[in-house]
Amino acid sequence: MMEDLVRRQLAQSIATMQAVHDDPAIQSTMLTIGKLTADAMASGHKLLVAGNGGSAADSQHLVAEFVARLTVNRPALRAIALTTDSSILTAIGNDWSFDLIFARQIEALALPGDVFLGISTSGNSKNIVRALHQAKRQGIHTIGFSGNGGGQMRELCDHNVIIPSKVTMNIQESHLALEHIFCMLVERFTWGHDFDTRPQILSE
Repeated sequence: MMEDLVRRQLAQSIATMQAVHDDPAIQSTMLTIGKLTADAMASGHKLLVAGNGGSAADSQHLVAEFVARLTVNRPALRAIALTTDSSILTAIGNDWSFDLIFARQIEALALPGDVFLGISTSGNSKNIVRALHQAKRQGIHTIGFSGNGGGQMRELCDHNVIIPSKVTMNIQESHLALEHIFCMLVERFTWGHDFDTRPQILSE
C-alpha cells in the first residue's frame, strides 16, 4: 500500500537522523567547524560552499542563511555559493572541464584563511575533489559534508561530517539539518551565548 511506502520512507529518514544524533564525532566536528568559521569571518575571511545537484541547492540555501538570516535579525555573515554564476560555470565547463568548475573559482576568489565547504553525498564528486586539492594549495581551511564513508573527500578535508548512510536522499536530509545547525553555531560563536538563536515565528 502507498501508506506503507510513506511510513517506510519516514522511518528510514528518522533512523538516519537518529544515527547522526547519536554520533559524538559528528557533534564534536560541528562545534569545531562552527568555531573555525566564526573565527575566520571575524578576521575578515569568508566561507565558500559548493555541491552538485541537490547539494548545489544546499550550497545556495546555506549561504542564504549566512548572508540574509536564519532565525533572527543580525549582521550579515560573509559567504559565497560557487554554484550560482551560470556564465562562469558554463565557461569553465566548456573551455576547461566540468571537473574544474569549483577549483577555478577557488583559484580566483579564495584567500589563505578562508573556509571551503564541499558537499557530496558520495564523497567522490570529481569537481569537489578537485576543489579540495586547489583549496589545499592555497591555504584554505577545508570542510567536507558527505556520506558513504566519506569517499575520497575523507582524506582531503581538514574536518569531515560523514552521514552514516549510503542512501542519497537520507544523506541530503541530514546534511540540511546540520547545515542549519552549522549556521546557528557560527552565530553563537560570533555573538556569544546570550545571542538568541531560538526559531522565531514570522508575522507574514
